[in-house]
Amino acid sequence: MKTQINGITIAYSDRGTGLPIVFLHAFPVNRTMWAPQEEALCSQFRIITIDLRGHGESDAPLWRYTLEQSADDVCALLDQLAIQQAVFVGLSMGGYILFAFYRRYAARVKGLILADTKAQADTTEGKEGRFQMAQTAYKKGPSAIADIMLPKLFSPATIKTRPALVQQVRTIIENSQISGIAGGLRAMAQRLDSIPLLSQITCPTQIIVGELDQATPPSDAKLMADQIPNARLAIISNAAHLTNLEQPEAFSQIVAAFASELAPKKHS
Repeated sequence: MKTQINGITIAYSDRGTGLPIVFLHAFPVNRTMWAPQEEALCSQFRIITIDLRGHGESDAPLWRYTLEQSADDVCALLDQLAIQQAVFVGLSMGGYILFAFYRRYAARVKGLILADTKAQADTTEGKEGRFQMAQTAYKKGPSAIADIMLPKLFSPATIKTRPALVQQVRTIIENSQISGIAGGLRAMAQRLDSIPLLSQITCPTQIIVGELDQATPPSDAKLMADQIPNARLAIISNAAHLTNLEQPEAFSQIVAAFASELAPKKHS
């Protein structure tokens, strides 16, 4: 489905009924990364997946991108769908957007699931790395970005033994627009440090990380779990950065268990 939000076209999917769970994808992929979770959970919950601006079937305008802008897009979509409150799942860049969303719209958040993400801002080196990656995208195209990103997204074992999954994600990246890749990189490079926010997060929070994640390692997840009041931490074995695709059953079970506790109880 597509709709007009904040002057651009945003694509999204909306399946199932019940407590809404909103999924925000990683960079530089799109909402199709959540297909296993959508399938597993749409019989119990209302599953909303969004192509964030610059990604997937959403517009990728050539100009300034910020995480706050993406948070505003998400909020505007919820308004259109008449959803007051939801559980939010954000992986990597999706998690960064959730911090921005929580700063602005905490009352809309019934629960947070922060997966394979971190609260710290980019270091100077990190910002420079994103700048260089944007230049690579501009000069060599999205397939060069896929070459850089795939070893960061998947464990070596997955790359060796699950070629179809790796190819699926490669195809998503190769179909990305350069303006969206550069915009996403710029937005992430300029994000705020969310460490001071952690102690102020009052909603139920579940943190998920792959034990082999090198982009946002378990130490980053533990830091969030220690500072967000009553946060829970789940470390998924045999998974790197895209835990939801490498270990979809384990990921979906954690989401289902967390959301089930927050769903309105049915009176018998």
